[in-house]
Parts: sequence; C-alpha cells; structure tokens
Amino acid sequence: MFSCGSSSGIRSMENEGVEELIEEKINILSLGDSYTIGENVCQKCRFPEQLIDSLRQRNTDLDFDLKVIATTGWTTRNLINAIDNQELSTNFDLVTLLIGVNNQYQRLPFSTFEKEFPLLIQKAITSVNSDKSKLIVLSIPDYAFTPFGNGNKIISQEIQKYNTYIKNFCSSNNITFLNITNITQSGLANPDYVANDGLHPSKEAYTEFVKLLLPLATQKLGL
Repeated sequence: MFSCGSSSGIRSMENEGVEELIEEKINILSLGDSYTIGENVCQKCRFPEQLIDSLRQRNTDLDFDLKVIATTGWTTRNLINAIDNQELSTNFDLVTLLIGVNNQYQRLPFSTFEKEFPLLIQKAITSVNSDKSKLIVLSIPDYAFTPFGNGNKIISQEIQKYNTYIKNFCSSNNITFLNITNITQSGLANPDYVANDGLHPSKEAYTEFVKLLLPLATQKLGL
C-alpha cells in the first residue's frame, strides 16, 4: 500500500544483493450516485476517472487504481447498504463522497439525511484507515440549472439546504468540503455543461470539477 507521506511511490528491495524497484499502487475510492457514476457520459468522462487521468499524467512513475461505488438514483440509504454489502478495504489512500440529490428528489424527510449522512462520513473515513484528512466531500450539483430543472427556484432552495448542512457538518468535523455547485449553476447559460439527457453534468462540467479537485487530491496524497 502506498504511503501518503511519501512522494516517490516507489520502494526498493534487495534480493540476493540486487536492488529491485517495485511500483506502489495508489488506491482511490469514489462513493456516490449518478453524479459519481457519470450518468449519460462515457466512463472516462466522469469526474473520478478524469481525476485519475490527471494524476497519472502528473505522476507517470506511479500506478493509480480507482474503485467506484455509485449508481444512478441512489439515496444515502442505498449507498450505506451497498457499502455494507461489500468487503471494502480500509486501506484506500483517498476517498470522495458526493451524495444527497436523490434524497431531495424523492422527497425523503430531511431528517433522514441528517441521520444517514454522518454514517456515510464514518464509513468513508474507515475506508482510508480512519484518517479523515484523506476524505473529500463534494457539494450536490444544482439540477435546477438544466433543461429538466427549468430554473425551478424550489429545487435550488432545497439543494442549498442540503449543501448548507453538508458544509457545516464538514466544517464542524474538520473534513474537507469542495463546492462544485456553482459550476453546475452555469448549466442553463452554458449548455455544454449539461449532458444530452438534459439533466446530468457533461464531460466538460466534470472537467471543471476536477480542476478544483486535483489540487486537493494531490495535497492529500503527498504528491
């Protein structure tokens, strides 16, 4: 397992007097819903894959591996169940979490999110060997700014309620929070930021996510 405190990513071993270089693998976990799985964009277009590609381009001597646990339509409870049903490693080097839009869309009680989001935070932290500095929580995109949302102010207000809770929770618990919502709020003015389903972010929008995410990931991985 790659040590996040090391920038080389390569360890040496001696075998009968011959030094051998062995490439270490950096393991990244992304947890979420359609915004993480990349609904209606190619696999390489979703933001976790774009993040991995950017890290590889900047660190050609390292090996990166990505695991995604996410499905379109998942609520916090669906994600909790999915994690519990897997024998998930506790030795990931970095984890991202983006969840909540389906709680809002399905009109679930906000109290459900208040109960289940902290559980997901704890599961995410467990996956990085209980080191919460290796967790990045992303804000929920605002789908009001898509053809599907059609500028609906109630959607924006409800998404903001979720994001305010997430931001405050992260701040209170010294967890890194990344606001990408403002990027998605350009969706009506910039149609290139919306996938061809008229609802989800496009590859171009995810690229903007990664521009903000990459410096944080690089810092947390010690690269």
